Amino acid sequence: MNKNKLFTAIVVSLACAVWGGQAVAATPEAKAAYKAANEQAGLNYKLAHAECEKITGNPKDVCIAEAKAVRAYDEAVAQAQYTNTLRAYTKARIKIADANYDVDLARCNALTGNDKDVCVKLAKSTKVAALADAKADKKVIEARSDAREAKRKAEYKVATEKCDALAGAAKDDCIKAAKTQFGY
Repeated sequence: MNKNKLFTAIVVSLACAVWGGQAVAATPEAKAAYKAANEQAGLNYKLAHAECEKITGNPKDVCIAEAKAVRAYDEAVAQAQYTNTLRAYTKARIKIADANYDVDLARCNALTGNDKDVCVKLAKSTKVAALADAKADKKVIEARSDAREAKRKAEYKVATEKCDALAGAAKDDCIKAAKTQFGY
């Protein structure tokens, strides 16, 4: 679970940085990095899956689910970094939550009776919580962005109002400076 919290913190901080700054167009380097990350994820999965083939029973199922979860994590993070949007980071978190849920279910299959029922319910609640956190974080980031934009507009209006006290070239320079400062 600490892995999920760490990833959540990383995604939220990255999303804040991305959302607060200007969107960067996908460069050839970014595309190459994305492709390399996906290829590496596939290679790592094949190696892990081969190791899982040496095991039998439920531990094998858990091993395969863990290998799939690691691949899903790597691919989701690569896609989110390549796309570099809030929506992409949210989708990545959802994909990772689904993969972690599958691992938890595989672990639950080793249990029987009430223990298995409790394990499945716990896995489901963990997934629901992760999905809710992803969606809530997206809304928080969007709200902060909207508030930041409203504040910027208000500050721009104040700056242009101060320029109204000037006349001629001084007023034009003042308005030009305000537009430059506030991105208009």
